[in-house]
Amino acid sequence: MAGDTMRFRNPAGHAGLLHNLLALVNDLAGFLESRIGLFAKESKTALVQVLVLVACLAAAAVLALFGYIFLIASAIAGVAHALHTSWIWITLAAAGLHFILALVFLLVARRRMKKSMFGATAAELKKDREWLKTLDKKNLSTN
Repeated sequence: MAGDTMRFRNPAGHAGLLHNLLALVNDLAGFLESRIGLFAKESKTALVQVLVLVACLAAAAVLALFGYIFLIASAIAGVAHALHTSWIWITLAAAGLHFILALVFLLVARRRMKKSMFGATAAELKKDREWLKTLDKKNLSTN
C-alpha cells in the first residue's frame, strides 16, 4: 500500500467552480421555467376573467341603453296621452332636449380639453431646463 498513489480528493466535497456554475445556471433556468409556466397559466385565467368582465359590462351597457330607450318611449306615450296631443310632437321635444343636453356636454368637454393637463409637472420641467441652462453657463465660464 505504500506504493499506491492517492487520488486527489477535495476535502470539502466540492466538484469545482465550473460544475457549480453549471448547476447554478441549470437551477436558475428551472426556476425561471417554472415561474414562466405559472405566469402563462395565470395569464390565461386572467384573460378569461377580463373577457367575461368586458362581456358583462358590454351587455349591461346595451341593456341600460335599451332600458333608457323604452323609458323615454313610455314617457312620451304617457305625456302624449295625458296632454291629448300627438306623440310625434312630444317625441320631437324629447329629441330636442337630448340634442341640447348633448351640446352642453360637448361644450363642457371642449372647455376641459383646452385646460392644460399636468401643469405642475410642466412647470417643474421648465424650472429644470432653466436650471440646466444656468448650470451650462456656469460650467462654460469656469473653463
